[in-house]
Amino acid sequence: MTQSHPRISKAVIPAAGLGTRFLPATKATPKEMLPVVDKPAIQYVVEEAVSAGLDDVLMITGRNKRPLEDHFDRNYELESALQKKGDADRLAKVQESSDLATMHYVRQGDPKGLGHAVLCAAPHVGHEPFAVLLGDDLIDPRDPLLKRMVEVQEQRGGSVIALMEVAPEQIHLYGCAAVDPTEDGDVVKVHDLVEKPAAADAPSNYAIIGRYVLDPAVFDILRKTEPGRGGEIQLTDALQQLSQDEKVGGPVHGVVFKGRRYDTGDRGDYLRAIVRLACEREDLGPDFRTWLRSYVAEEM
Repeated sequence: MTQSHPRISKAVIPAAGLGTRFLPATKATPKEMLPVVDKPAIQYVVEEAVSAGLDDVLMITGRNKRPLEDHFDRNYELESALQKKGDADRLAKVQESSDLATMHYVRQGDPKGLGHAVLCAAPHVGHEPFAVLLGDDLIDPRDPLLKRMVEVQEQRGGSVIALMEVAPEQIHLYGCAAVDPTEDGDVVKVHDLVEKPAAADAPSNYAIIGRYVLDPAVFDILRKTEPGRGGEIQLTDALQQLSQDEKVGGPVHGVVFKGRRYDTGDRGDYLRAIVRLACEREDLGPDFRTWLRSYVAEEM
């Protein structure tokens, strides 16, 4: 494929959810600010967008989400205190988040689902293709999924979704894609999508995970999309329409991801993500792995 399509520069991160699975921790703290080792989950997501070349980031927020804005803003009092102490390492870490990207924020006043959250981005995005990153899915930076998706969209146009093979008994937890292969081994053509189907009704075991690169035609569809599963406006329903009518916004392709993904939306997976990432850190890993082996041997 040599065809070229508009360069993507904007990323949208929906972050208006209530985080009910992590109560009471999320009663006053946004779930996106829960630390994964020593960095909030949301920062990993913004870093991923930036590493893929998307440095214009719009965050869709809601009530009680002010800490998200504060985290990516300057904290002059803290910076001054660290500077006076001569603590250059911690000062650099504090300034890192505020220098990552050009950040914008808009509130999703009425939480009507992911599709509605994405629709809130329409005035900012305009008529450009854009990426959507869900904060519950952390993708290991050594596996540049989003960068690959951007490449596929720029080559093929339309929209691109991230897919991952899951066990059939787990497909009911995800949106599911019916696909055909392409000449690229990691790229499939999507011709149908179903939101959280029963295992017997699933067209495949390809699950949609939280990365999308979308044609702006999705906005017009979302404006007309009725509430679906759970009484919410589902992004999957809009993408299903795009997949069946290429004249509307081009084709829908999927990039099949086989790398490292950390699901922080589930308490158990959140803990596993912390352990995995801590074990791989140069500064923490050696001592932590030693302790972990000892703990498992003695306590388990």
